[in-house]
Amino acid sequence: MELNLIVAGVGGQGSVLASHIIAESAISQGLKARVGETFGAAMRGGAVASHVRIGDVSAPLVQKGKADAILALEPLEGLRVGVDYLSPTGIVILNTRPIPPVDVSVGIFSYPDIEEIISILSAIGKRVYHFDATELAIAAGNYRTLNSVILGAFSTSEAFPFQPEVLLESISSRVPPSSKDANEKAFNLGREKMEELREKNK
Repeated sequence: MELNLIVAGVGGQGSVLASHIIAESAISQGLKARVGETFGAAMRGGAVASHVRIGDVSAPLVQKGKADAILALEPLEGLRVGVDYLSPTGIVILNTRPIPPVDVSVGIFSYPDIEEIISILSAIGKRVYHFDATELAIAAGNYRTLNSVILGAFSTSEAFPFQPEVLLESISSRVPPSSKDANEKAFNLGREKMEELREKNK
């Protein structure tokens, strides 16, 4: 099997950590995995796109138009990545809570309407699952668990290649002991929301 996905967000949201958790989960199942970042995460609030390739692959970066899944922790960054990389058969899991980038904050550009972002991505790929994942992270007790919400949603998607418990184990091994419960709750809230959305799309 081969799976190409990109975790898109801004610095400080945990997109790089999420990509490494996915890769570690794949490796624990005897699969090969490569991770590569296309933008630096050094600046909090700066764009980050972390590529994950699972299977018998050599290059770490997903080819344009070949992403099976895009996990967007921030909607505009999901759009920026999606227009270049999303496959016609690929899915998007989109957090609808925006974090306006610097060029929007200073008035150089305007932030697109969320419905417009969803519409554009829907025209490119197979399906866009969208919800306020930040709200679920807050409900889990820690807004920093946003990446666990998105990973939970991914774990019940049609693109996910192994058992969800594997992903949850990788999350638990990567986060501080004090936040394990919140991350597990966030993961399960993401799963529940995704199952709800998939049921509506049947």
